[in-house]
Amino acid sequence: MYPWEACVRKVTPYVPGEQPFEESKIIKLNTNENPYPPSPEVMKAAECIKWKDMRLYPDYRARELVKAISLVHGVGEDMIFPGVGSDDVLSMIFMTFFGSSKPILFPDVSYSFYSVWAEVYKIPYEKVPVGEDFTINPEDYYRDNGGVVFPNPNAPTSLALEIGGVRDILEHNRDVICVVDEAYIDFGGTSALELLDEFPNLIVVRTFSKSKSLAGLRVGYAIAAPEIIKYLNDVKYSVNSYTLNTPSIEVGAAAMLSGKYYATQTEHVVLTREAAYPILAELGFETLKSSTNFLFTKHERLSGKEIYDGLRARGVYVRHFNAPRIDDYLRITIGSEYNMGFMYDVLRDIINGHDNA
Repeated sequence: MYPWEACVRKVTPYVPGEQPFEESKIIKLNTNENPYPPSPEVMKAAECIKWKDMRLYPDYRARELVKAISLVHGVGEDMIFPGVGSDDVLSMIFMTFFGSSKPILFPDVSYSFYSVWAEVYKIPYEKVPVGEDFTINPEDYYRDNGGVVFPNPNAPTSLALEIGGVRDILEHNRDVICVVDEAYIDFGGTSALELLDEFPNLIVVRTFSKSKSLAGLRVGYAIAAPEIIKYLNDVKYSVNSYTLNTPSIEVGAAAMLSGKYYATQTEHVVLTREAAYPILAELGFETLKSSTNFLFTKHERLSGKEIYDGLRARGVYVRHFNAPRIDDYLRITIGSEYNMGFMYDVLRDIINGHDNA
């Protein structure tokens, strides 16, 4: 061991879903990407980017993007904080607001990046157990803490907490920052944006990676009271002013203004999701009622790892979490009808092969 290693900030990193090198040869249902392309307006904006201007720094305020978000959500531009995907936004929130000696709270079955950020920034935290049915119980957050973070709908469980439950958590945590991570809100559930006027300590976080079909562009944002956004910007500008590049700002703005197109695509995803329940049930799966663009499901006889390995061997990638309470579950992204049909056929082969062995 070198002497300098004693000073290294050691953490267990977040492990993203596998990104296969030869993606064209597989059915990729493991990272919750949208199966449909970005809007025609996005394509046009991308074609019109003036690449000769890339010698210049981007607008550090991302005003074009912020203006589009402001217009769509009907909030002031001073209530918007853009970032490089919602991960960047959440990371800045952790860095800016969670400096208390009290632990921040988030669900134990949830987005695993939360504990990584807490460890990187040396923030004390506690994982609050979800119920046996994987639901979040607001009463579990009726206690002293340094902040509250939870996704709604939750990932990987796919479950949405009704808006009354969200308000309940906020009502009992008025003295700390509360973050509602709404990466999947376009697929189900009720947004907490309607609670912003009532709770000035609330931050709502969104991403373009799911319903906007722009996971590769990396755009996200937070909406909160102007004083919260100012604190975030003060920290951001002290770390890296130029986070969003010019193409992301311009294309992101076009995506934000393509609401009708994305509403139609989201409806297609939801219809495909709803059609999956009877098919999976017939195959022996128990599936939670999803409010997202993925399914959280387990088989009545086969382990999650066994099905995961069988699917992967046949070129179908889904997500398996080797973690307590959920190691028998699979998280399956809603893909195109063709990809879902292919997966169902592979699942039939795996289950029939097991039953006939």
